[in-house]
Amino acid sequence: MSSIPKPQLGQFVKVLQGRGEGKFAIIVGVEPSRYVNIADGDKRKFDQPKRKNLLHLELHEAISHEVVDSLKESGRVTNSKLRYVIAKYTEQLAAANGNQKGE
Repeated sequence: MSSIPKPQLGQFVKVLQGRGEGKFAIIVGVEPSRYVNIADGDKRKFDQPKRKNLLHLELHEAISHEVVDSLKESGRVTNSKLRYVIAKYTEQLAAANGNQKGE
């Protein structure tokens, strides 16, 4: 009955409320309730992720398999890898939006 989508490790999210509003992050932990832990490798490091309510996040369908693989292998992911995949993802989004507006 819940309209909250199911979050997954490595999934890209956009913060809708709070200090990080408008910024992208990656889910690095999922709690049984409606909360997840997010990190961006910059303001929010992997060692100190932010606990966020799913209602305050916009879940994107894209999942970073590099982050998921790293979490499965060692149980952690480097902050530089988080920054890299977020930058790559935002570039892809910007390019896709630019193509749509030009048509």
